[in-house]
Amino acid sequence: MGRFPQPKGIRGSLRWVQHFVNKASNVLDAAIGIGPIQWRSPLASDGYSEYRDSCFLDLLGIELPRRPLLSFWPARGPQWDALGRAESGELILVEAKAHVGEILSPGSRASADTLPLIRASLSETATGLGALPGAVDWSQRFYQYTNRLAHAYLLSQVNGLPTLLVFLYFIGDREMDGPDSRREWDAALAVLHEALGLRGRVPLYVKDAFVDVARSAAVIG
Repeated sequence: MGRFPQPKGIRGSLRWVQHFVNKASNVLDAAIGIGPIQWRSPLASDGYSEYRDSCFLDLLGIELPRRPLLSFWPARGPQWDALGRAESGELILVEAKAHVGEILSPGSRASADTLPLIRASLSETATGLGALPGAVDWSQRFYQYTNRLAHAYLLSQVNGLPTLLVFLYFIGDREMDGPDSRREWDAALAVLHEALGLRGRVPLYVKDAFVDVARSAAVIG
């Protein structure tokens, strides 16, 4: 199964994603900037569940007409922090971070049986995005970022589905020693993009969104 109920978040990105999806979705919608979004996870009424593999496709109500997920990525793929559908038509996939250290995710821990498919799909994605030669191994550095890019590539470029991958960065989370300004996030992301060979090559279906939790989260339940 690809549905994973979560505890109610008390700190960090888990707390903030749950809060904004369930109690202040207008703030989240405004940060993303494409109009109203029907959020399908993580909903309090669904145990704050997060989804991955075929279950995230089912939750969004989509099929992949040109290339199925399992031919591109093995089971136990990315577990999405939030999923939704915009009134403007886009499928919304969200990966959220509350402090810079979360960007430095470890490499893939896939088995010898599944790692070749992951590497092949990451290489296909890098080529499809025009990543510069000499970039780091996408399966070993910034893997949480690259595997999300790969899934958005599969939906958008391979299967032709309107997709928006949102990397959501929270500002002002002092409990997590997070950045106090967007400028700090931008500096860290510039390093990430340079290492991945993506400077100036991030596709239009990928968006960085920023929410200042100190200003926006006036009421925390």
